[in-house]
Amino acid sequence: MKIDWAALGSVFGVSLVATVALVGLFTLGIVGLTKQEEAAARGGSAALARTAAYACFALCAAAVVSVVLRTVTRCRSRVS
Repeated sequence: MKIDWAALGSVFGVSLVATVALVGLFTLGIVGLTKQEEAAARGGSAALARTAAYACFALCAAAVVSVVLRTVTRCRSRVS
């Protein structure tokens, strides 16, 4: 059995970058919701913070759904 170390390294690198990006995006969403709560406590409007937070969460969900659909499609094509 021969291991293609370059391909393994490439998969590891892409996975690491994707994971860090997804966690960062989710973190921005949480920070946006926190800012929205702080602005509401001070009596201000926080529509921008809330909208940005929901956009971050939507992008996270879209990324996860995209990967799941791509994986299912590949598995189906290999089975057929």
